[in-house]
Amino acid sequence: MMTISVIIPTLNEARAIANTLSHTGHLGFDEIIVVDGGSTDQTRAIVDSLISGTQHSALSTIRLLSSPHGRALQMNEGAQSSKGEILLFLHADTLLPPTANQQITAALSDEHIVGGRFDVRFDRSTLIGCIISTMMNFRSRWSGIATGDQAMFVRRHTFDHLHGFADMPLMEDIDFSRRLKRQGRLAMLQDQVVTSFRRWEENGPIKTILLMWSLRFLYWVGVSPHRLKNFYVAVR
Repeated sequence: MMTISVIIPTLNEARAIANTLSHTGHLGFDEIIVVDGGSTDQTRAIVDSLISGTQHSALSTIRLLSSPHGRALQMNEGAQSSKGEILLFLHADTLLPPTANQQITAALSDEHIVGGRFDVRFDRSTLIGCIISTMMNFRSRWSGIATGDQAMFVRRHTFDHLHGFADMPLMEDIDFSRRLKRQGRLAMLQDQVVTSFRRWEENGPIKTILLMWSLRFLYWVGVSPHRLKNFYVAVR
């Protein structure tokens, strides 16, 4: 069995982090590393409480680290401090399928596969949510590009070879995924992670879709993510 480290970057995730850690902690991973980027809510206190109260439980594998704010920086910090042969990057508001551990191990038993991701669905069963998640999964399968919402995983030696995530405020997942697929095949697992629909609800689904498409188009044509950040206030 290959060892798997789960890395969760956080910034003001008090609403979601306890549920995510409780769920993930029972899936049999070797370690779970929460990397906080300077939360001003109760995120750190919640994680500390879970750690201090569960030394002999399934959640005893949790560690809490600190890092400068920036999802790429936080994920790189977690990767550097981890011990697993496989690195799984998970958003704080996303729940993995029950057999995620086994599926990742099975996929990477093929030495030609360097990493992969899951399909995604939202925690709200609305028509617009189903349409958006279906489009996300189709686009990812067609392009070979994964996003952070899809719980990306990668072999450690491949991650190190690519020097991890680029230090950029946006599109770090797309940039990494583009570089990763040049290293070998990716596993596009059909089981679904369940992620929060909150961002889409808060800003409006149509507005959010148009914003994300616009940002990605501008990124593809060469606009710097540092400039794009000014148009995306919900950077996590």
